[in-house]
Parts: sequence; C-alpha cells; structure tokens
Amino acid sequence: MDINAKTNIICLIGNPIEHSLSPNIHNYLLNKHSINAKYVCFDVEKNNINRAIQGIKALGIKGANITIPHKVEVMKFLDEVDKNAELIGAVNTIKNKDGKLIGYNTDGIGFVKSILDKGHELKDKKVLIIGAGGACRSIAIELADNGVSSIDIRNRSIQNASIIVETINNNFKTKASCSIKKIEKDDLKNVDIIINTTPIGMDKDKASCPIDEKIQIDKAILVCDIVYNPHETKFISWAKNNNLNVVYGIDMLINQAIHGFYIWTGINVSEKGDIEKILKGI
Repeated sequence: MDINAKTNIICLIGNPIEHSLSPNIHNYLLNKHSINAKYVCFDVEKNNINRAIQGIKALGIKGANITIPHKVEVMKFLDEVDKNAELIGAVNTIKNKDGKLIGYNTDGIGFVKSILDKGHELKDKKVLIIGAGGACRSIAIELADNGVSSIDIRNRSIQNASIIVETINNNFKTKASCSIKKIEKDDLKNVDIIINTTPIGMDKDKASCPIDEKIQIDKAILVCDIVYNPHETKFISWAKNNNLNVVYGIDMLINQAIHGFYIWTGINVSEKGDIEKILKGI
C-alpha cells in the first residue's frame, strides 16, 4: 500500500530493536487487511522513554508495541492500564484512543496460547522460569491464571522476582517462589516446564545459554524460549540434545502480535500459518 497524507503509524519502542521481526508481521497484516498504516521501529534509550511516549500523543501515532527494557517503566507514563496488565505489572502494547494512551499486555496470552496450540497442558504443572523482567511477569501471571501448581523464578537479583512471587501468591492458588541460585540438574527433577524469559541467546548474545549446557536429563520436560532471533537458540539446542519437547519464541511472537493487532484494529486474524512461513524465510 502506498504511503500518503492519510497513512497512520504504529510502532515498536525498545532498545535494542534491530533484531525485531514485528515489522514483518504487522506490515503483512496491515497490507493483507487493506489498512492504510505502516509499522516502524524506534530505538529508545531508557532515559528517553517518557519523551517517546509523549511523542505518540504529539504525532498521533495510533498504537505501539513496547519491548525490552521498557515494559515496566512505560506504565507510569500512560493514561490508563488494562486490569490484567496492571496485575502483571508490565505493558507491551499501547492503543492511542483519541489521544488517550491505554496499556495492555499480550505477552502472557501469546505464550500460553503457544503451549496450548502444541497440545500441552498447563493445569497442575510445575514451572521453572529464568529471568524476572516484564516478560516473566506477564507469563507467570497467565500461567497462574491457567492453573499451574507452582512457579519457581530464578534471577540474578531477588528484588524483581520477589515482587512477582508476592503478586502470584496473593492472587492465585499457584504456589510461587524465587531464588538467585544457579540452576542445577537436581532442580529439574520436579519440573514439568522450563522457560527462558531473558534476552540470553538473542542476537549479539546468541552464543550464550541461560542454563549449563552440560546438564543432561532424561525426564520429559517441556522447554520454552521467548527469544525468537535466532530461531534455534542455544537453549533450544540444549533441549533437543536432551530429546526434550520445545516451544520456539516465534510461536509466542506471532500469537502476542495477533492479539495486539486485534487491540489496534478490532480485527481477528487467521493468518498465523502464513506469518510463520514469512518469518522462517527471513
């Protein structure tokens, strides 16, 4: 679709953003549904996030995605936050509704759908999550809402993890705990699902793995990585070397994007298979 004086803008705000595949997804959907808009990326430093959000209003940008490291900080600059996103404590999607900026979170929704789409169950499962940032908040809340029995969060610092644990224990039946302890083989004996919610393994850090790759296990654990670029992260490779089932980051990316597209446009799309083919070809 040609750009003209009526073309609207939807954007991604984060740092870094050069790895993002979101423009490929949303520009495909905007074109497919004949919407006169373009999706672009803005690399915004942490100390500029307030001005960037005000820029959405000033420029009449119709909507935005928020990614690392702004998902939590951005909340204080919005006019309204969806109840679910407020409980999660992080926002990854903004809708500009007549100059009023409303924050939502589609990360956890997209992640849960990715697991269910693969035929796996969540109820009564024991989960280990690596990282305690905005993505962890969203995923942990949605997992608790879907009835997992326990969530153990491992992070380099305890503060953020403790806040997530407290939120879960105060609002759900799921038992949550956290630790700065490094993951060892014995920690995986009573785990059904392990999830990497950190940027470890992404882009410039693609040679790194959030777990000791020497660990060998024979239990049927489901391994999930939210990193989608590269597609085959070191974490996913470790899982495959141990003959474990995996859920790729691309699945969460597509599902959360589709829900975000619905928030901006009101359109329920069914092109997930087409999007996946496009992204795998990049």
